Amino acid sequence: MPYYLGELLLYWCPSCNLPVLGKTCACGAATRKIDITPPGDIRPAFQYDIDLINKTTEKQFGLKLITEGRLVVLNKAPYEDRMDEVVFDGKVLGSLRFELEKMGWVFIPRLEGARLLAEGRKWIIVDKGAVDYIIKGASVLAPGVNDASAGIVEDDEVIILTPDKEVIATGRARMNSERMLTHEKGMAVKTRWNGKPQPAQRLSPEQERTWDDAVQANMHILKKMEDKAHSFIKNVAETTGRPVTVSYSGGKDSLTTLLLVRDAVPEFDILFADTGLEFKETVDNVKQTAEELNLPLKIHSSGDSFWKSIDNFGPPTVEARWCCKVCKLGAITQVIENNYENECLTFVGQRKYESEIRANSEHIWKNPSVGNQIAATPIQNWTALHVWLYLFWKKAKYNPLYEQGFDRIGCWLCPSASMADFSRLSEIHPELSEKLEKYLREYAARNGLPPEWVTYGFWRWQVLPKSIRMIAEKKGINLVPVCEKKPVQFTMTVGYRPCKAGGITAEGSFGTPLNLSLIDETGFLGMLGDTNSIDGVILTQRGENNVHVYASGAVVARGANEDEARQLIGLAEKTIRRALSCTGCGVCVGKCAARAISVNGRAQISGKCTRCGKCTWSCPVVKFG
Repeated sequence: MPYYLGELLLYWCPSCNLPVLGKTCACGAATRKIDITPPGDIRPAFQYDIDLINKTTEKQFGLKLITEGRLVVLNKAPYEDRMDEVVFDGKVLGSLRFELEKMGWVFIPRLEGARLLAEGRKWIIVDKGAVDYIIKGASVLAPGVNDASAGIVEDDEVIILTPDKEVIATGRARMNSERMLTHEKGMAVKTRWNGKPQPAQRLSPEQERTWDDAVQANMHILKKMEDKAHSFIKNVAETTGRPVTVSYSGGKDSLTTLLLVRDAVPEFDILFADTGLEFKETVDNVKQTAEELNLPLKIHSSGDSFWKSIDNFGPPTVEARWCCKVCKLGAITQVIENNYENECLTFVGQRKYESEIRANSEHIWKNPSVGNQIAATPIQNWTALHVWLYLFWKKAKYNPLYEQGFDRIGCWLCPSASMADFSRLSEIHPELSEKLEKYLREYAARNGLPPEWVTYGFWRWQVLPKSIRMIAEKKGINLVPVCEKKPVQFTMTVGYRPCKAGGITAEGSFGTPLNLSLIDETGFLGMLGDTNSIDGVILTQRGENNVHVYASGAVVARGANEDEARQLIGLAEKTIRRALSCTGCGVCVGKCAARAISVNGRAQISGKCTRCGKCTWSCPVVKFG
């Protein structure tokens, strides 16, 4: 299903050949809506992005897709890693995506893009009798192939041509060109895009535009958005009556928020929570921005807290991002407590197009784990293109990493980052990439995990998403950690998750893999809630509270508040230890009024359990372990 977080706002002015964020261009002409994939967080392509697209299409098809001077918009589309739809001259030309199986970039042309690349290579000419079927959506069968360019191999992206060399489809090859030309049975190409022949349309050089032109075409929209943001900022500042601050992370969204607040509020401070995992370029940008704007900068650094904690927690994952609390939340709390006696008001660069959690967020909220902070966002309804056009308009000095292939700026080893980002990291900061990879390989060796666990970025999840798991299965990679010893220690952190997921969670780790089958067989976790075991995780659910227990040894508990989350993960830890170390002594049987416990070598709890918890506290493993 389409993943809508807000209205899709990309339009194109045919008169100016420029992207516009509304139905009317500043020139007065009506615009045409571009059919992009939700959620539609569109952004400009920088020269690095354009060069990467051209390098990829030249490698695949022998031709560059984008001619010099073209204004290109990218739209991040849902995919297992990173995929951007490429838009220029008012059309979606195709998608550039990073494929994990190949660990590299691939361009997937749509019909409009294929027409510009058809004179290169990777083309297939089909029999006249097959043309109408393919136009209607059929794939290409080998007996219908008349000719094919040399060098096509299975899984290549290819362009389908009529006998007159007109583009009618694009797709992925299911056999090499030699096999296609033998006319044996079978599918030659699984088509993606099909349509009637049309001539290629590339606008003339006289119609080339710059981003300054795009700013002018959108000026009426930008001024309206700016006025609305200024009114919001002034109203919130006056209503709360608290010292005003701006949380500046060195990213584009917080920079836009900073500039908006600068023009709306006479006095405020800049806050920077240095996680200790920031790019050098980010730290430099924060300091330079504060200096150039002549604004007070309040910094708190978490130093090497991450590297001091990673042996206890294990590598952070999408499900268990303990690093957010240890490195980010603590820094935010400290910088506020060290500088503001009472509450402060903090404007942040949060936008709804970033995630579902943020799309459902209020414009003003109280941080549950930073009691002396009120947060507010003036750019909640802006797309990334709104942000960039605003920064271009104000001639702002943004983080240079955006021009080097990064579409988001945050902690350089965030598990939510794509492998495309980690690939780029290895190119511009090999020392950081090597540091992370060295630790991950050592961790994998200790836990019986293969090198591919690191190579393909599987470490970023406790439980692989289906599409990622299929890659592991296809390559025959075993990702079950080795459970050789019982857990000794348990490390825990509790609080609000300041990243996109949000909510009050407690995250902990035993520091060693767990035998989930043994834990599940005892039924002990049923005392925490209704239990379900799937794909290397045991989930317990009781009302809004839940606990996830992962084979890696990580445990994540979510509660309505911090106390509930802390109590829940504490009980989960004791229950897991009890399940793994049960000797079948039977002490717990005498404490169970519901007669829900039986002993056969080990204790087991049935569905009669009332979840009173008395058996847990009577267990010698819990009392003396």
